[in-house]
Amino acid sequence: MEERHKKILQRNRTSLVRDLEPSNIYDGLLEKGVFTQDMIDEIKSSGTRRDQARQLVRDLETRGSRAFLLFLECLQETGQHSLAELLQSGAPTIQLQPATPIQVVRPVVLPLPVSSPMDVDKQRIDDVPVYPIHRPSPTPSPSLERPRPQGRTRRDSIQSYKMDASPCGHCLIINNVEFEPQSELKNRKGSNIDCDKLERRFKALKFIVEVKTNLKQRQIRHDLLALSKKDHSQYDCCVVIMLSHGTEVSHNRFPGAVYGVDGQHVPVQHITNYLNGQHCPSLQGKPKLFFIQACGGDERDTGFEVSPDEVEPSIGGADDQTDAIPTSSSSDSLSMSDEPDARATLPTPCDILVSYSTFPGYVSWRDTQSGSWYVETLDRILEENAATDDLVTMLMMVNHEVSQHSAKGLYKQMPGSFNFLRKLLYFQSHAERSSS
Repeated sequence: MEERHKKILQRNRTSLVRDLEPSNIYDGLLEKGVFTQDMIDEIKSSGTRRDQARQLVRDLETRGSRAFLLFLECLQETGQHSLAELLQSGAPTIQLQPATPIQVVRPVVLPLPVSSPMDVDKQRIDDVPVYPIHRPSPTPSPSLERPRPQGRTRRDSIQSYKMDASPCGHCLIINNVEFEPQSELKNRKGSNIDCDKLERRFKALKFIVEVKTNLKQRQIRHDLLALSKKDHSQYDCCVVIMLSHGTEVSHNRFPGAVYGVDGQHVPVQHITNYLNGQHCPSLQGKPKLFFIQACGGDERDTGFEVSPDEVEPSIGGADDQTDAIPTSSSSDSLSMSDEPDARATLPTPCDILVSYSTFPGYVSWRDTQSGSWYVETLDRILEENAATDDLVTMLMMVNHEVSQHSAKGLYKQMPGSFNFLRKLLYFQSHAERSSS
């Protein structure tokens, strides 16, 4: 696309995202050869109408020199004349709407108790009263100093998700090991070790585990769609585990993408969309957990110097490999003109946690003999602590331990997660069942 046409799209991105009806022009864009069917399917899977409009405009900038004019034709043919005129003029228009009176309900403010300066000086800091802001249905944050819950008493707390269904829920593991030659991606030796560990672990945590191996991009999407169509009403949780090569792509929610064995990727934010409240109603209000063992990019972290008491023996060896692929060029980075709209329209990804094996943009290390650092540590932490600790606390343990490792005596790795859970999550464990 010509640079001047890109600038027109970027300048009017907010209006396009707000007013464009993507579903009306998909057929026209396909017939005119602007997008392929695969590209349109990917845009459709990006989420709400606004999400699809944003993705469509972003992808449009990567198409040929006639894409802009053909896009205008599609707008005219589907009756979206105001948008077509807006783009033809090359300048944004501002639509002013009459202000609607808003009734302001002012809270009753009660005076706080006042102490003299002398009284305050005499008080210990932790004796000073704290007046919290009252919000609907507050969820107290767990304290690291708080005693660990014992036995099944934790189930009675309103701070915890219900996790006592038997089975607890579905767990889908996608393990991509052998990649097609045309993908130019190396085979992931050692990934089967990760897969076997996680299959055993989540079966022990009372999940129905299904393993799929060496899937192409379309097959990944198909299996995620099939999982979203299941009836999860009798279950309490759902888990998706991705073991593959990965890359960094533009995003407005969850970073990164995972490759199919054909070399085509699926963005992590699309993976999570399949199970959100809109696309999988039977999982509404229930935790959806995603574990991503893949690189977030191709940058290597050499770490920084720390004091001796922070250093622990590293376990990195000569067989360490990465799951890194250079940053994808198939999706342009988010332009500044889209930033205000993206922030304003982000839906709440409620009850979702995405755990990444590495910080976005960096490689993830895998030992060909013992599996990846992340999965090996995650499996052991779950085995040792699932009976007493919540998931977020255990992931913090994983972060700490993996951060101590080093590959080839030099490179480091830092896992992390995007946590949108509303409550504490405790898995069922063998220790619990034997004591109940």
